[in-house]
Amino acid sequence: MTSSLFRAAPLAAAAALSVCGVVHASSHREAPFITTSPKVDATDFYMFRSYEANRTGYVTLIANYQPLQDAYGGPNYFAMDPNALYEIHIDNTGDGQEDITFQFRFRNTLAANGHGVALPVGDRNVAIPLVQAGAVSGVKDANLNIAETFTVGIMRGDRRRGNVALLSNAANGATTFDKPVDNIGVKTIPDYPAYAARHVHAVNIPGCGTPGKVFVGQRKDPFAVNLGTIFDLVNAPVATITDPTLIGAVPNTIDDKNITTLALEVPTSCLVAQGEPVIGGWTTASLRQARLLDPTPKPGHQATEKTGGAWTQVSRLGMPLVNEVLIGLRDKDRFNGSKPKDDAQFATYVTNPTLPKLIEIALALPNAAPTNYPRTDLVTTFLTGIKGVNQPARVVASEMLRLNTAIAPVAFAQQNRLGVVGNLLAGGNDNAGFPNGRRPKDDVVDISLVAVMGGLCMANGDTDALEFGAACKPSAVPLKETAFKLHDAVDQAVVPLLAGFPYLATPVGGTK
Repeated sequence: MTSSLFRAAPLAAAAALSVCGVVHASSHREAPFITTSPKVDATDFYMFRSYEANRTGYVTLIANYQPLQDAYGGPNYFAMDPNALYEIHIDNTGDGQEDITFQFRFRNTLAANGHGVALPVGDRNVAIPLVQAGAVSGVKDANLNIAETFTVGIMRGDRRRGNVALLSNAANGATTFDKPVDNIGVKTIPDYPAYAARHVHAVNIPGCGTPGKVFVGQRKDPFAVNLGTIFDLVNAPVATITDPTLIGAVPNTIDDKNITTLALEVPTSCLVAQGEPVIGGWTTASLRQARLLDPTPKPGHQATEKTGGAWTQVSRLGMPLVNEVLIGLRDKDRFNGSKPKDDAQFATYVTNPTLPKLIEIALALPNAAPTNYPRTDLVTTFLTGIKGVNQPARVVASEMLRLNTAIAPVAFAQQNRLGVVGNLLAGGNDNAGFPNGRRPKDDVVDISLVAVMGGLCMANGDTDALEFGAACKPSAVPLKETAFKLHDAVDQAVVPLLAGFPYLATPVGGTK
């Protein structure tokens, strides 16, 4: 390990420690500013080899936004922000900087050329207060009072330089795509799965000879968490979270919540650099620096503000949980505005981490935290990638998901819910899971619990199947013998999912 890598490495340990029992939500409302702008709040990022039948030559990228959506959240529901820039970044050279960026922009337009649907009331036509005037079933349905559309651009190299080339509909060449309205309920949309499926678009990607797919729309939140209990200083019995038979002991707090998904399926060959199968990925959202509010808004839709100035990044998400429970409160907004290549600036939060002490206090387990600092086993797992699994030939220490596209995907039913660690223990053939990318089924909370409490060292044993260096000294990992019993009492593997793109399940409807 080089000296420069070592200086940046502590962030990786922090990323792993961040999931060690204090909170098991992913990136929902994780920083002060982002709580004021939920439309640009990224909740989860997934990156995996597509495991849908006959699609194994593709990589699926899923960025979820707008957390904790109530299905009954009318009358305006959860349209995306037309004044924001949503991006998915790919680093295919290992230097911590984006080489490919997919940029999503949105537009929300009232029907009738901006006037909206109106009904005759007496001797006047009056605009309706709802987003729908009747049942909805088709793309561009005449009963929709608002059209939600989006574009997807691809930028190569620096995200703010050069020209953006737009993805186009493979069926008709259009560069504007329709987004389905949210799942209002069964009277408005009797068959929401069929309606949403009509908004999965085959796309031509500039610079790529094979078409991909895109879907943007509301989905059921795929993350599982016992939210209130965890934030209440882990208000759960230790006997429960160390008993493997109680892996699903409590219900998923956010089982009735939705999110908005930006999903792309891209040919693997269009993402990787020549000779390097490993890619890194993360998602961001940016707003303009300035906002001017109109004290007397004009008629129209979202006409109360004007924006200007340079794009300013306000949300960032690669590995789950890093900012939410690791970064100190004073630096959470700064982390959301940062880039992976600059992650050494947050090293203090791992050099002297507060989270292990909080865990000891919360669970009344003195001396529970491993003391093998610096935690090079976690540095490898969360910051550089695991050599022989998902570490690129050249690597700059930086926090992001890393995926080895040369490792074959595994069918959903055969996926090990504990990813690489679970596969190592089982002696199986599934190395396509977290932290080698992230699939919706991967229980990232339990995997990270195993890792942070010394489980990687225990799993490796004397085989040295994975390279973690001197971090696995037995005396430095006091709880490693119980590492594989730890869990958060919510089973990620039972969350409903689709068998193919966009993989995330139909959103919860306002009525059933």
